Amino acid sequence: MLPNLGSPPPPFRKCPSAPGQTNRASAVARPSAPKRGTRERRRLRGCRDRDGPAGGTAKMAAARRGELRRGGATHQLSSLPLQMLFYVSGTYYTLYFLATLLIVTYKSQMFSYPHRCLVLDLVLLLLMGILEAVRLYLGTRGNLTEAERPLAASLALTAGTALLSAHFLLWQTLVLWVDWALSATLLVLHSLEAMLQVVAIAAFAR
Repeated sequence: MLPNLGSPPPPFRKCPSAPGQTNRASAVARPSAPKRGTRERRRLRGCRDRDGPAGGTAKMAAARRGELRRGGATHQLSSLPLQMLFYVSGTYYTLYFLATLLIVTYKSQMFSYPHRCLVLDLVLLLLMGILEAVRLYLGTRGNLTEAERPLAASLALTAGTALLSAHFLLWQTLVLWVDWALSATLLVLHSLEAMLQVVAIAAFAR
């Protein structure tokens, strides 16, 4: 048999605190909670007093101004109708140049066409082609980059090419109805481009 080691120790009983007595830790923690809450309330009240209704309104107004400023920075001033007209004019002038060259060759073979007038018409047609290429390049560049100077230079060249179109419409040696139709259409395109270029330059200059 095993030796008797003694009876087990009696269970530990936690004595309840006496009435009116509190734990020291809880007594220290309880007053600290109201103090912490008081500090937070004072800090929040101070923030509200510092900003106030006027402060909140000022912040909202500043945010709105920032949004408007960002919206204005991304606003596009390039003219889409002008860009489309540049494309149409470039395509049409390619056909105009080839058709006019063939017509001048035809007139020199079928009609009495002085040699000096033939040379003059060919030189003016070639000069018109060079001016048209430079005009379309400067106009497209100025419109896409929203630059005034290239677009203004293109406008000046538009006036020059319109004058050459009027020459082939009215003042060349022999004007056929095909010459009249081709030159009149080109002159209308140049007039529309000039008006849109003026509007675009005014928009870029603001």
